Amino acid sequence: MGRRPRKQKTLGQGLDRRTLLVGGGAAAGLLLAWGVWPRSYAPNLNAAPGETVFDAFLKIDRAGQVIVIVPQTETGQGVTTLLPQILADELGADWRTVAVQGAPVSPLYANTLLAREWLAGDGTRLLGGAGDWAIDQYATRRALMLTGGGTSVPMFHDAYRDAGAAARVLLCKAAAARWNVPWESCDIAEGIVSDGGERRLKLGELAEEAATFDLPDILPLRQGQDGLAGQDLPRLDTPSKIDGSHNFAADIRLPDMVYASIRQGPIGDARFRSANEDAARTVTGFLKLVKQDRWVAAVASNWWAANKALDLADPVFDLHGPPVDSAMIDDRLEAAFSSDDGRRLYSQGALLPVFDKATILASEYRVDPGLHLAIEPPCATARVTDTGAEVWIATQAPSLARAAIADALGLADTAVTLYPLHAGGSFGRKMDFEAGVQAALIARDMGRPVQLLWSRLEDVVHDRPSAPAHARMAAKLGRNGAIDGWLAKVAAPCALSQTWARIADGALPHQAAADAADKATRLAVEGMVPPYAIANWAVDHYPADVGLPLGFVRGNARLYGAFFTESFIDELAHLSGIEAMSFRIQMLGGNPRLAHCLTTAAAMGGWQGGIAGSGQGLAAHMMDGAYAAVMVEAGMEGSRLSVGRIIAAVDCGDQVNPDIARQQIESGLIYGLACAMGASVPYAKGLPTRAILGRMDLPRLADIGEVTVELIRSTAPAAGVTDVAAPLVAPAIAGALFTVTGQRFRSLPLLGRA
Repeated sequence: MGRRPRKQKTLGQGLDRRTLLVGGGAAAGLLLAWGVWPRSYAPNLNAAPGETVFDAFLKIDRAGQVIVIVPQTETGQGVTTLLPQILADELGADWRTVAVQGAPVSPLYANTLLAREWLAGDGTRLLGGAGDWAIDQYATRRALMLTGGGTSVPMFHDAYRDAGAAARVLLCKAAAARWNVPWESCDIAEGIVSDGGERRLKLGELAEEAATFDLPDILPLRQGQDGLAGQDLPRLDTPSKIDGSHNFAADIRLPDMVYASIRQGPIGDARFRSANEDAARTVTGFLKLVKQDRWVAAVASNWWAANKALDLADPVFDLHGPPVDSAMIDDRLEAAFSSDDGRRLYSQGALLPVFDKATILASEYRVDPGLHLAIEPPCATARVTDTGAEVWIATQAPSLARAAIADALGLADTAVTLYPLHAGGSFGRKMDFEAGVQAALIARDMGRPVQLLWSRLEDVVHDRPSAPAHARMAAKLGRNGAIDGWLAKVAAPCALSQTWARIADGALPHQAAADAADKATRLAVEGMVPPYAIANWAVDHYPADVGLPLGFVRGNARLYGAFFTESFIDELAHLSGIEAMSFRIQMLGGNPRLAHCLTTAAAMGGWQGGIAGSGQGLAAHMMDGAYAAVMVEAGMEGSRLSVGRIIAAVDCGDQVNPDIARQQIESGLIYGLACAMGASVPYAKGLPTRAILGRMDLPRLADIGEVTVELIRSTAPAAGVTDVAAPLVAPAIAGALFTVTGQRFRSLPLLGRA
């Protein structure tokens, strides 16, 4: 990408034991050094005339508009409604007055929850609370603003609730001072401060005064009052998206701006060699070819001219190393099972005595890499001067994106202003931000603002797909269908380790893939711990370098982990002679929330016991405090998969906005259906064999019948819901197809590579 690796500690495999052991004392030196760093940070928000900053999450202007600051990237999941709804509920605001503003880079917005999930290693686990503290401090002091994994609400719920409560107290204090009454007698409802009588004031009338008061030692929260939380409030981003006024990355327009398209060669260690610039000059509007070591971009007065010029320029790249192809991916995954890098990461009980001299049931499964295929290809707009840069981009890691752009331009981080935009879909693709770095370099070369938009072809070629994986599952059945022993061996590269190496450490994609090739990690087998009561089980990971750079996706390793686990459960149920739901329920006595989801989905769908010809399948899964079960009715229409019904029952805690939760679960179901049907391409000679969406066997409206989502009432804390349903669809469909065809479908896509 034309930038040098950042010189910092690599944490792609987590904060490991070596990182945390200093001079023989467990984390002593680290704790001492970090202990003297500042622990409090002031908000760095800009306030327009008439606006009053209350804290890092809230401003109120004189007109009474409640401006909520949101650090999380809106990718369609509704986070710019959910977090403001939490704050507005506790504040007592009128929903019609609530507005949203993106957050600047600040330690106050660090997502320590996702950082813990991503960076925790054996060392931090051994250190317990000290290990978690170290990750939290690392994330905070690096201002790791991250969006992903359904962590936004669990991470920031309390912060937004407390911000609303604090503002409510300050506004009540300001009103009480005017009326000469105790502030505890005042309250806010629908954006009006009152003392319970006829005296009333609007928020905007009190905002400036309120900011001068002090908060009490104990912050009072609302108790038992009907408010905005739990209501199906309309999304704040919907009106502008409907009328077209909402700005995505490709909508940005700057004075004197030009447009660029880019080519980056085949997948792998490719270097730019040459291009026919004379042919490019024949295109009206063409301005220049900008050449870097690993890519070339055409710049023109409009994007279509830039892309056409690049086609005619026909760039040539030199590829170092073998070109990626599907056969090579399969061979390397199978070879991983024979390597010395495999490692047992999860286990319980004693598996060897159970398997010794026993009849073992075994199956093998395979999952191909899955593309993101978001509606919006990578895009960024940049303006670079001698003293600084401005970049407009949708990114799930804005602080890391800003640092990478600054590094590429040779600037201090503070000299780069990054304007966070909403994403036109992501599914994890916007965790990478190479388009922002490229746009900044092109803009510097051109000396004028540049908007870089990748073509759909480029998006498919240089997507960072989900990880391919092979699994060898083995089990021993005991009496009455009980599972006495369970072993899962998974060969897969770790996509999350690669992603971290790219975005945090500046590694090139092929370097990140190679560096993670011999490191077994829990991140590659998350979701593989069986949720069922099995006395003896183990999960082994066999790392591999398949030559294909991989990335953050919706569900991550759970996409294949749940497919392996739930498909194998179906096979064991059939071999034991017990129908699939009862087989699962008998092992869920210690997991009542998942059992409730399973029985609810079966009852709503009219489960027939998985009898031959029923076309019904089931799957259940849990992740990060969310529990879900899916029942499908599916069959074949000629050579094409058809899904008549999808029923999901989900226990995801006390949701802030149930309608948005249902939207995200429905979205996850369709995403999972895309993984089951297609969303994958074969690779040959370092390139995907096709790049047109219409040829990828993606689900169409005609392929999808009725979709029903039931949210199970719960008083548990709200869990993230963006990922929980996606991994369940493929195994449920596989089970349904078995009842129709009598054939086990053990690969994704289910109908094989097109």
